Amino acid sequence: MRILVVDDDKDIRGYLKTSLESESFAVDTAGDGEEGSYLGKHRNYDAIVLDHNMPRKNGLTVCKDLRKEGNTTPILMLSVNSDVDQKSNLLDTGADDYLTKPFAYRELRSRIGALLRRPKKIIPTKLKVDDLTLDSSLQIVKRGKKEIVLTRKEFSLLEYLMRNAGTIVSRGNLLEHVWDDEVNVFSNTIEAHILNIRKKLAKYSKKKLIHTFPGRGYQIGENFFG
Repeated sequence: MRILVVDDDKDIRGYLKTSLESESFAVDTAGDGEEGSYLGKHRNYDAIVLDHNMPRKNGLTVCKDLRKEGNTTPILMLSVNSDVDQKSNLLDTGADDYLTKPFAYRELRSRIGALLRRPKKIIPTKLKVDDLTLDSSLQIVKRGKKEIVLTRKEFSLLEYLMRNAGTIVSRGNLLEHVWDDEVNVFSNTIEAHILNIRKKLAKYSKKKLIHTFPGRGYQIGENFFG
């Protein structure tokens, strides 16, 4: 899943990026409201962490901009101001949750998790395709009873494919949801990660689960060919 962190404090941006990436999120960052508003409008995120007090555009304005565009991405607002009226104003404007600075990362992570569970369709933490299972909360992948060790990026890639099992997922969608904005879109990083995942899955079963559709993308499933 991909998260946008918008905060003019470089240390906070770096800390949240490192912490969230350690839990297999892809993270983009912006240092002011104008850049945050642009990224939020032009890229697809699963959640946005948005500071209120920023140069060029504050969080309230960014939130209004995104909601006017019809963007429904969950927004967690951050602010040093704990005033109840300000909290109400931000929530009424379209923010989904509010956290006062300074904050503990554990609480911020829990609030992000709660926001990600809010979609109309409940997002399961345990996924299964044929004999392959993935537990996103425990970060465990098994084929049959054998646990498979994946890198964080391999785990995120496999999770996204499994959440879209039976659907051909394009390269663009994978780059948008699994990688951050620093990836070279012309590199073969997706192909290399797919190859590594296939090799690891093949150690415990020769049955092919990840299928390639040239020019279209990848699909995971038990009854497909490619």
